[in-house]
Amino acid sequence: MPTRTATLSSLGAQFPAVTQRDEVRADHFGFVFMSISQDISTAADAGPDQQAEQVWDLVIQPKRHLLDVNLKEIWDYRDLLFMFVRRDIVTVYKQTILGPIWFFVQPIMTTIVYLFVFGKVAKVSTDGMPQILFYMSGIIMWNYFADCFNKTSSTFRSNAGIFGKVYFPRLIVPLSQVTSGLIKFFIQGCLFLAIWFWYLATTDTIRPNYWAFSTIWLLALMAGMGLGFGILFSSLTTKYRDLTFLIQFGVQLAMYATPIIYPMSILSDTARRILWWNPIAHIIEAFKCGFLGTGEASMAGLAYATLFTIASLGLGIVIFNRTEQTFMDTV
Repeated sequence: MPTRTATLSSLGAQFPAVTQRDEVRADHFGFVFMSISQDISTAADAGPDQQAEQVWDLVIQPKRHLLDVNLKEIWDYRDLLFMFVRRDIVTVYKQTILGPIWFFVQPIMTTIVYLFVFGKVAKVSTDGMPQILFYMSGIIMWNYFADCFNKTSSTFRSNAGIFGKVYFPRLIVPLSQVTSGLIKFFIQGCLFLAIWFWYLATTDTIRPNYWAFSTIWLLALMAGMGLGFGILFSSLTTKYRDLTFLIQFGVQLAMYATPIIYPMSILSDTARRILWWNPIAHIIEAFKCGFLGTGEASMAGLAYATLFTIASLGLGIVIFNRTEQTFMDTV
């Protein structure tokens, strides 16, 4: 590549070390180092005043405070975020026989088990709703939260290698996991809607209402809560590894404290008052109420869930920003 080599060689007198190294690399990454050599040439020809006024493409600065989130920087790295999303969606099932069909297998098999155990054996009421819709509506919502929480809770431990070598906004990784989980939710949601439309057309047991229009809000709450708790526990597990075991069975226990396999109507007044403080319960109930016409959705409950999500996300970002500065020493 004579043009690029000549450009670099012309700087030999002023930058001998740089010229010899970059001349070799230009053979493999010519278009990249051509721009670098041009910048060096410009800097060499410029005077002291012009060199002091150079504008850099990337400036890495320490965070000014713990709530400092550079949204512009995250937007600049959006291509990396999309690459991580593609990795999570494509490569996970790339060498499997069923491939993306696994997205449908999980909710179908879980629903079948619930139909047998809680529907036939335990005979848990579903408020007159079709059991398959009642269980699946709760399963896909809960799976999205659990997926976001479980994946983001291992952000530092799973990505310590790349974090220690390459700079990019650390929040890109948990954000990509929340986004890939959203794609998985939409795929499973299509399965739910197919069954829902069939029951809507053939029976009169389900009574959808205006709460269905709040689905985007409910998903945002689920994503924010899963992200907030995930990055919080990810920060804590870098130092306290015992929390890893708490996450594994804590998510399973939390599912039974959420009205997924049972309706709120079968609970006693005391149990309802206790369960009211579970923010995910309000989200699940609003989703079921919107699509099935059963459930105890309320604006007060969703307002509480929104405030809880904001608080957990804010706390998670504070601890995450603090931990990312020193986590390489402990992970």
